[in-house]
Amino acid sequence: MTDNGSETGFDAKTAMAGLDGWRINDSGAIEKSFKFEDFSRAFAFMARVALLAEKANHHPDWSNSYNRVDIALKTHDKGSLTQKDIELAGAIDAL
Repeated sequence: MTDNGSETGFDAKTAMAGLDGWRINDSGAIEKSFKFEDFSRAFAFMARVALLAEKANHHPDWSNSYNRVDIALKTHDKGSLTQKDIELAGAIDAL
């Protein structure tokens, strides 16, 4: 479920305008795949994302397969996308 802004004023599609390569998946989360040169670089990226997530107290659903990291963001306690997801996505992209 995505928040269409009717109750909170948050419009997911508008908020995502500044994000490159993120899309809304079937479960209402935003997701993106990142590909790296090798496993070590993918794992190092995950460690950097983990530090961002801890600092924001906002944690991604993710998976890693060799040189690929798939990340999905959704505010679980709200059951929808929120500004926290957009901000974390932007911080991840800035790594």
